Amino acid sequence: QVQLVESGGGSVQTGGSLRLSCAASGYTVSPNCMGWFRQAPGKEREWVASISRVTGNSYADSVKGRFTISRDNAKNTVYLQMNSLKPEDTAMYYCAADSSGICVNRVHPRWRWGQGTQVTVSS
Repeated sequence: QVQLVESGGGSVQTGGSLRLSCAASGYTVSPNCMGWFRQAPGKEREWVASISRVTGNSYADSVKGRFTISRDNAKNTVYLQMNSLKPEDTAMYYCAADSSGICVNRVHPRWRWGQGTQVTVSS
């Protein structure tokens, strides 16, 4: 059974940092695409970053230069290092995995989701 489990969320002040982790299990082959999405209260889920073994890393403009996505294929784990956090980064952060060849950098039925981890940034 495929499962994605996030950890590392929490509360920080503006300018602080957090590192999210997501461990994938149940895959016979590590997913090509792994990504992070977020959803703030009253808003739609939005793509934050993705990492592909074929095409590399991609970031939403709102986080470019502040967030870094990385992965450890041996551990089937993806990370999101978040620096210079802002109150507008406050959201539930979801890990996602897609075994297809091309990462779709938006909410899409191919993505499998974790349960989410809350990130709160106070001013």
